[in-house]
Amino acid sequence: MTPATHQLALHGAVVLLIGLLCGAPYARAIKRGAPAAIQHAWRVAHASLPIGATLMFAVAALLPQLQVTAWLQWAIVLSLIVSGYAFCAALPLGAATGHRGLGNGRPLLARLVYAGNLLGAVTSLLASVLLIIVLL
Repeated sequence: MTPATHQLALHGAVVLLIGLLCGAPYARAIKRGAPAAIQHAWRVAHASLPIGATLMFAVAALLPQLQVTAWLQWAIVLSLIVSGYAFCAALPLGAATGHRGLGNGRPLLARLVYAGNLLGAVTSLLASVLLIIVLL
């Protein structure tokens, strides 16, 4: 395992843990009869973060098999790590505050959720484009 893929797997494990821990507030939202939108937001955090972690594990396993320069490997790895942590911040924050993060509006918490979602989306798209380039 290269240092880059080791870092990707390590941070994937952290993202997985955060996603699994989102199951506790999801369960609380269900038990207290929170509005459907809040329950949905916690369900998205609880399911999406482990899916992102699984992607990180898969790429960590795939990269050593490819002929990739070190800088390109690190670009893919860092893009996925930044994406994972951006969603780790945005999804639970959005669920806890009731902000969906679909627009850059007020209040500040809504802007933070939006910024996290935007950063996560842009960096995951970058990683995807870089992976396609590597695989061509």
